[in-house]
Amino acid sequence: MTTMDAPRDVVYTVHEARKGVAWLKDAYALFSRARMPWLFLLAAYYVAMMAIDLVPLVGQLAVPLVKPVFAVGFLAAAWTQERGGTPRVPDLFQGFRSNLRALLTLGAVFVAGITVAVMSTALVDGGRLLDTLTASAPATAAERDAWSASLNATLSDTRTQAAMLFAILVALPTLAALWFAPGLVVFQDLPATSALVHSLRAAMANWRPLAVYGLSVFVMGGLVPGVALAILMLVLPPSIASVLGIALLMPYVFFFAATL
Repeated sequence: MTTMDAPRDVVYTVHEARKGVAWLKDAYALFSRARMPWLFLLAAYYVAMMAIDLVPLVGQLAVPLVKPVFAVGFLAAAWTQERGGTPRVPDLFQGFRSNLRALLTLGAVFVAGITVAVMSTALVDGGRLLDTLTASAPATAAERDAWSASLNATLSDTRTQAAMLFAILVALPTLAALWFAPGLVVFQDLPATSALVHSLRAAMANWRPLAVYGLSVFVMGGLVPGVALAILMLVLPPSIASVLGIALLMPYVFFFAATL
């Protein structure tokens, strides 16, 4: 590679906190102009991930490894639409044709970082959450009931809740380093290490809009549907509320997932 062919240093913008909401609004605007293509793209993604997960021996490990590869596909689809095109299912596989090795390296970093975050819960709760999650699969109804009761007791324990919050904090550097990295690998032709460093720097500089973005995702993706379902359960019989809740919330969930 000559000097002129080398990737240029990445220049990024430091945004105001309100940009975190604008990112979601802009994404929804893209989705609303091409709903069916994006829903087809999303369905293709889920089918592909389920197919990979079913591969014997390596499937479950491969799923998190290829997430950055597919992330590039969604970026390519958005890039195409912003320039007057239409998102297409082949866009989803753009990452497999562009610097695949570096993207798989990002996937390995994701697996390692999240594993460390999950293991770190033992520092706070003495390993209680890990013991519950790694327990043998229950074989009988009685064992399933016992496992469910144990899980509920574990999750309601204040030490376990503190451990989960600690795990989120431990995972934040990994998530920040990976936030922009797939796009930098493909669109800026950066090696994996440089992409991770630039992504971490940009994410740290933009922690305010990213925090607002994360809060907005929590509210719109968790709080709103949760409150809506709780209201239905209060005013309607449980059987009707469940059916109506699914009928109303499923389109919302799919639209929200496509926006993300």
